Amino acid sequence: MILTDNETKVDLLNNEAIATTIIKLLRDRPDQPVTVGVHGDWGAGKSSVLEMIEAGFDGEAKVLCLKFNGWRFQGFEDAKIALIECIVTGLIEKRPTLTSAGETVKDVFRRIDWLKVAKKAGGLAFTAFTGIPTPDQIQTIVCTLEGFLADPAKLATKDNLEAAVEGVKGLLKPKGEGDSTNVPEEINAFRKAFDDLLDKAGVEQLVVLIDDLDRCLPDTAIETLEAVRLFVFTSRTAFVVAADEAMIEYAVRKHFPDLPDTTGPQTYARNYLEKLIQVPFRIPALGDTETRTYVTLLLVGAELGDNDAAFNALITVARERLKRPWTSGALDAATVRTALGDKASRANNALALSDQIGPILASGTKGNPRQIKRFLNTLVLRQRTAEARGFGDDVKLPVLAKLMLAERFLPRLFDQIAAAAAAAANGKCPDLSALEAAATAKDDAKTAAKPEKAAAKGDDAVKSTPKLEAVKSTESALLSEWLSSPAIKAWAAVPTAIGGEDLRPYLFVAKDRKDYFGAASVLGHLAAVVEQLFGGKFAVQGLEADLKRLATPEAAQIFEAVRGRIVGGDSFDTEPPGAAGLAVLVKAHPTLQANLVDFLEALPRDRLGPWVCGGWEGVLKDGDATQRFDRLLQTWGKEGGAMLKAAAMGVLRTRQGVR
Repeated sequence: MILTDNETKVDLLNNEAIATTIIKLLRDRPDQPVTVGVHGDWGAGKSSVLEMIEAGFDGEAKVLCLKFNGWRFQGFEDAKIALIECIVTGLIEKRPTLTSAGETVKDVFRRIDWLKVAKKAGGLAFTAFTGIPTPDQIQTIVCTLEGFLADPAKLATKDNLEAAVEGVKGLLKPKGEGDSTNVPEEINAFRKAFDDLLDKAGVEQLVVLIDDLDRCLPDTAIETLEAVRLFVFTSRTAFVVAADEAMIEYAVRKHFPDLPDTTGPQTYARNYLEKLIQVPFRIPALGDTETRTYVTLLLVGAELGDNDAAFNALITVARERLKRPWTSGALDAATVRTALGDKASRANNALALSDQIGPILASGTKGNPRQIKRFLNTLVLRQRTAEARGFGDDVKLPVLAKLMLAERFLPRLFDQIAAAAAAAANGKCPDLSALEAAATAKDDAKTAAKPEKAAAKGDDAVKSTPKLEAVKSTESALLSEWLSSPAIKAWAAVPTAIGGEDLRPYLFVAKDRKDYFGAASVLGHLAAVVEQLFGGKFAVQGLEADLKRLATPEAAQIFEAVRGRIVGGDSFDTEPPGAAGLAVLVKAHPTLQANLVDFLEALPRDRLGPWVCGGWEGVLKDGDATQRFDRLLQTWGKEGGAMLKAAAMGVLRTRQGVR
C-alpha cells in the first residue's frame, strides 16, 4: 500500500464545499472578471480543490475551464507570455469552431507576437506599471539592431538579425483600421481581440485555474500574476489562483526589493496580493475528528480502490459526519463495516491500523494532508521491512508511529531516546518512562484537583500525586531538559506509552535515517553518558561528580566518542555542541589533558571561531599541556582568521600576565 501525493477529484477532506462555493460564485456573474485565491500551506489540498472545480464545470458547453501550471514553464520562457499563449491555444484546441474565425485568431496571435518579439529583441523588462514596453523603446532597439548590420563580425547569423529588425519594425507599423499607436491602446486592443475570440468560440465564461504558483521562483510567480492583472483581465474571464499566501508575499519582496516594508497597518507584499485576489479562500488544517476520518478513508481506499462502490458509499457517510465534526465524531468500526457491507472483511487491516494510529496522527501532524500521507507511507514501509527481515512481530504499529512522530517533529528528542535505548541492555529508555509518567501525572493531577478544589482549595491534590512525586525524586539532567519543553511533554502525552518497550527493533527499521547501533555496540552503557555531554553548559557542569566515578579507560572511550561527533559535525565558527562536555570530562579526569590539546591542534584554523581560545583555564593545569596550549595560541594568533587572531593574542597576554 503506497499512498500517492497527486491531486485528486475524490474528496476525502470535505474540501468539496470550498470548490462548490467557488463554482457558484463564478456562475453568479459570468460576465464579470474576477480573481479567486485558494490559499493554504503546502500539502493542504489546493491542487485537489482546483481538480474539483474543473470537474464541476464538466459538461457546461458555454463555460471553458483551462489549467495553467507556472512551475512547468519555469526556466523555458517568459511566464507572462506563456500564460497568455497557453490560454489562447487551449481555447482554440477545445473549440474547433474557431477554425472558421481565422482573422480573429490571427489578430490575437499577432498581438501576442508583439509582446514576444519585443521581449526577445531587447530583453526589455515588462514593468508592473505598464506591462509592455513603449513604442519609443522598441524604436531604440530597431536602431541598435540596424547598427549591427554594418559590422558583420558582431553577427552570429545575419539573416536572423535582418528578420528580427523587419519583425520589430513591422510591429510598429499600422496593421489596418483600429490598430493601436500607444501602450494603453495596445492593451485595450488585445483585450478586445481576445473578447472577440471568446464570442466566436461561443464561450460565455472562461475559467483559468493557476496551480503551483508557490513552487515557482519569485520572478516567475510575479510574472504570472502580472499577466493575470494586466493582460487577460477581460470581461467573462475568471482566474482561480492556488498558492500559499506567505510564499507569494516572499516573491513580491524578492521581486521588488526597494519597496518599503510596510504601508499603514499592512506590508506592501500583502497589499499587492489583496489587490490582485478579490475573493480569498483559505483551506483550514484538519482537526482531530477530520484527521482520524481522513486516515480511515485513505487506508480503506488504498485497500479497495478509489472507484469501488462500497468505498464511495463510505465517503458519503464520512461527508455526512464531517458536516458537523464537533458533534458527530470520527468514523468508528461499526459505521465503516455497515457502509462497506460484504467488503468489510477486506478492510479489516485498514480499520485496525486506523484505530491504532489515528489518534497519534491527529496529535502530531497538525492536520496537514501531505504530511499524513508521507507519514503513513513511511510507517507501512518500515513495518513491511520488519516483516521481510523476520522480526515483524516485534514491531507494534502504535509504538512505531509514536516514535516516528518524535523522529519527524522532535529530532533531537528522537536521537536522545534512540541513543539511550540502543545502549541499554534491555533496549529501554528509563527517562522516557519517567517523561510519560510526568505527562500523564499532570493530567491526572488536574482531574483529581477539581473535586478537591471545592472542598480544600485543591492545592494539595497536585502536590500529593504519587506519579509526579516519583518522577521528581528520580529526575535526571536529560529528563529535566525534556520536562522543560512543552512540545516534548505534549508528545509524551500522546496515547500509547512506549517507555517500557524494547525499542531496538524500531530503531533498526529506522536505520535509513541513522545507524544507532554502531557507536552503541562499542560504547554499551557509556553511550548514555556521551549523550549527556552534548547537553547545555549548565547541564554538563552538574555531571562532574558522576564523571569522576568512571574508570580511566571508560573516560578515554567517552572522550573519543565525543571528539569524533564534534569533528564529524564539521562546524567550528561557533562553539559546537559537546565542547563544554569535553571540558567537564577532562576536568574530572586530568589524564586526558594531552588528548584535549591534540583535539584542539587538529581543528581547521581557517574555519575556527574565537570560542576555541577560552574556557580551558580550569581544565589544562598540567605543565606540558599548558605549554602546548600557549604555543597553540601563538599559532592561532599568526595563522587564524581576524577574529581568531585577536582572541588568541588577547588570551595569551592574559595568561602570560597572570604568570
